[in-house]
Amino acid sequence: MTTELRRLRNYIGGEFKDAADGRTTDVVNPATGEVYAKAPLSGQADVDAAMAAAAAAFPGWRDTTPSERQKALLKIADAFEARADELVAAESENTGKPLGLTASEELPPMVDQIRFFAGAARLLEGRSAGEYMDGMTSIIRREPVGVCAQVAPWNYPMMMAVWKFAPAIAAGNTVVLKPSDTTPASTVLMAEIIDSILPKGVFNVVCGDRETGKAMVEHSTPAMASITGSVRAGMQVAESASKDVKRVHLELGGKAPVVVFEDADIAKAVEDIAVAGYFNAGQDCTAATRVLVHESVHDEFVAALAKAAADTKTGAPDDEDVLYGPLNNPNQLGQVAGFIDRLPAHAKVEAGGHRVGDKGYFYAPTVVSGLKQDDEIIQNEVFGPVITVQSFTDEAQAVEYANGVEFALASSVWTKDHSRAMRMSKKLDFGCVWINTHIPLVAEMPHGGFKKSGYGKDLSAYGFEDYTRIKHVMTSLDG
Repeated sequence: MTTELRRLRNYIGGEFKDAADGRTTDVVNPATGEVYAKAPLSGQADVDAAMAAAAAAFPGWRDTTPSERQKALLKIADAFEARADELVAAESENTGKPLGLTASEELPPMVDQIRFFAGAARLLEGRSAGEYMDGMTSIIRREPVGVCAQVAPWNYPMMMAVWKFAPAIAAGNTVVLKPSDTTPASTVLMAEIIDSILPKGVFNVVCGDRETGKAMVEHSTPAMASITGSVRAGMQVAESASKDVKRVHLELGGKAPVVVFEDADIAKAVEDIAVAGYFNAGQDCTAATRVLVHESVHDEFVAALAKAAADTKTGAPDDEDVLYGPLNNPNQLGQVAGFIDRLPAHAKVEAGGHRVGDKGYFYAPTVVSGLKQDDEIIQNEVFGPVITVQSFTDEAQAVEYANGVEFALASSVWTKDHSRAMRMSKKLDFGCVWINTHIPLVAEMPHGGFKKSGYGKDLSAYGFEDYTRIKHVMTSLDG
């Protein structure tokens, strides 16, 4: 007896559709390694249809009032909240995440973020009108950019979808959103919920692989392309978008330094850093996975962190005692294991460093010490439950090591010295600096990095403004 696989469909112009040519891709539950659904492997015809639907819907949505857009987003937030259990279940099957933590740590912020952008929809003001030339009055119009092609990642499929569509729709744009080919289920469910709320064509979902995303970015219709993903993917998007000068919004990789000074509360730092490093299996571009510790407390910190790792549990989504679930896919499992297999001789695995079980893609919470600044595992993003520890001698060296990578998304400083914390927050070349904490995000504050971590902001009024364009209107007073 065989179990019939669930069949996911694209959502285009208010209708659920298979790929035009009937192609599909397997969707695997990473906690079991088993296929549980089929999703469309969309091609050019599907992308064309979604772009046409979004373009047709744009004039009407653009011309809605901010209050109308606000009401629609608030209805979406309420509907997501009402169907939270379904969304959490879909996300857990998508990713293998623990059900309880997904319900408590992801769903509520996601709903809050939609409500924030619902409020932001009513703040599309420009500067006050004024006369900057004799006999002329100037005003500023802030307008939506148009159709937005958006590509979301697999590490937080639901929440990253919200970070994409909520500000875009709030500003009056229409959206064609592609979820990752490994995690389309929760995004398709979002489309089912949104279907009765937004006008047809305002929000479209196209499932597919890298080639599908490439076709979206290269399409002539979108005015903007937005991606959350790897640096390599971001560079490809920027190159493709440059051919017709599309606006680009990139949220890419990270390698967050966690700088622990000798006066920090070591017990609290270890406890918080372990959670911020291992949550979501370390599959977070802001994860606290690169720790720099003052040499005077290095050994104490490493011993405590190794114990915290040993006490951290990974396992099945319905296990209430686990902090994190599996890695997302076999390729990611291989990447994480590869970093450990290739460690230099001077490195020491203090905890973990191995796969857990032979079913699903679980990896043990890992701590690696004895590393040098130019080691591969320090310079490159592991994107797994692996925390590295280096020692530093003084503040200057801490800054040098912290900034000495190509990524610049997030960082944290752990110290009781306020002046030192302020100096470090100025010197650290990262889009976010946390002090005596790591990883909290709020809808009101921007998230985005520098250097190879990309450009543009998610969340906040800054993220909202990224989905608008500025127009100067000058009128003669003599007319």
